[in-house]
Amino acid sequence: MNDNELKALISLLDDEDQEVVEHVEQRIRQMGGQMIPLLETEWEGSFNSTLQKRIEEIIHDLQYESVLDRMRDWKNGGAMDLLEGLWIVATYQYPDLSLAKLKQDVEQLFYDVWVDFKADMHPDEQIKAMNTAFFSKLKFAPNTKHFHSPANSMINQVLESRRGNPITLCVLYMLIAKRLNLPVYGVNLPNLFVLTYKNSSGVQFYINVFNRGLIFTTKDIDQYIDQLNIKRLETFYQPCTNADIVRRVLRNLTLAFEKNGDTDRVREVEQILNAVRDDGDGLPLSDYTQR
Repeated sequence: MNDNELKALISLLDDEDQEVVEHVEQRIRQMGGQMIPLLETEWEGSFNSTLQKRIEEIIHDLQYESVLDRMRDWKNGGAMDLLEGLWIVATYQYPDLSLAKLKQDVEQLFYDVWVDFKADMHPDEQIKAMNTAFFSKLKFAPNTKHFHSPANSMINQVLESRRGNPITLCVLYMLIAKRLNLPVYGVNLPNLFVLTYKNSSGVQFYINVFNRGLIFTTKDIDQYIDQLNIKRLETFYQPCTNADIVRRVLRNLTLAFEKNGDTDRVREVEQILNAVRDDGDGLPLSDYTQR
């Protein structure tokens, strides 16, 4: 079908015959995301509120299916690129968000830190330098005022506002550290996401990015777990996967929508979460917790 035929098809969404409308909707949905630009054009040129509402619903559903497809492909492809995973999450609310632009923004953060960084520093000094750059120079900080805002789970919003929750701040900190060749990884603690510095020489310690990069030890984690009165699991001490991180971001997003009473978005985000879940694997306790 050419553009004129597709536009004629879209116009039938306003037909008085409900069977015709349902058939047209089904046909448009079968065509997939390629229909979105034409649907948007027709929405802009229409003064019919009923037609606009139907178009809005179809566009949302097509964009949502695209998010699900991307997430499945990312997971099945090995979940290699963490930033890509966070970009897919963000496209749920920002469908036109550019992955290339996100990568460019993160690369700029790296250069801003790199100019003041010395690779031959002791690990403790490297992290202190990272902390100075991340919190003082780049001005990142916890979003304590709006802790449960959905924006805290959107990597583009955190980059723009310089405010985030523990996991999104950790992700950006880690992405910069990786570009500096620092062995920094995410760790799934209950109720709090942190980072670990773990090199091949056996040096390992932890970083609480939400507390301005506070450095702490394995014994501190022991005490933290004991205070929660739960069993010490290996996952509380060792690096987690990119898929683990994206799942936790999605759980935070689910909680944010629950607090807003947005049940439709809760249901949709849970479906995105299912797309990145490991088949048949039981989730560790830390994966059920938020923050």
